[in-house]
Amino acid sequence: MELYDVMRTTFSAREFTSDPLPDETLVKILNVARFAPSGGNRQGWRVVVVRDRATREAIAALNAPTARRYMAQVHAGENPWNTIDATKVDAATIEQTHVPGRMTEPLLKAPVVLIICVDLKVVASTDQYLKRVGVVSGASIYPFAWSILLAARHEGFGGTITTLAVAQEPQLQTLLGLPPHVAVCAIMPIGRPVHQLRRLKRKPVSDFAMLERWGGPPLIAAGR
Repeated sequence: MELYDVMRTTFSAREFTSDPLPDETLVKILNVARFAPSGGNRQGWRVVVVRDRATREAIAALNAPTARRYMAQVHAGENPWNTIDATKVDAATIEQTHVPGRMTEPLLKAPVVLIICVDLKVVASTDQYLKRVGVVSGASIYPFAWSILLAARHEGFGGTITTLAVAQEPQLQTLLGLPPHVAVCAIMPIGRPVHQLRRLKRKPVSDFAMLERWGGPPLIAAGR
């Protein structure tokens, strides 16, 4: 496929057919994704490939606590889990909130689930002393994660980046035998999508790109 076509049609796939994802194809996908950039070219990514049903069920169960708060905040009109505005939803409401199947089922129906991890010993977290949640470490892992999805799209497969179970990282570390210095960054169900989207909805460039400073004029192509 042409590069721009892949970039414009790679969507968050959560429904999969029963088609298998052979190891040969998965190796091919990861073999391309490994050329993603990382800080200092340290390539701190690690991938745990999970096919075992019981393990996937355990991971899906770890989604539930985070998903309950997520949905409770959505129902309250909040932006879930953001680190700026404290939630006004009480613990009892969160506990009683229903978890939709779409927040757990992809991990059970996909033929494979990838646990995308990063070795924190090789990541330069230059924002670690700022008074906000750290985000810079992601620069050394999420390009790799996105490259996996792009390569999967090229091979006729798809998936999505999920992070709900990451809130339960200690349990994930125990379940998967991860050392304490290895962080879980994403949990990615991968398979052949039931439907392939061709038209994705995104905001135009002028909505998010501005000139010179925050609040500056929008970036617009010459002649428009």
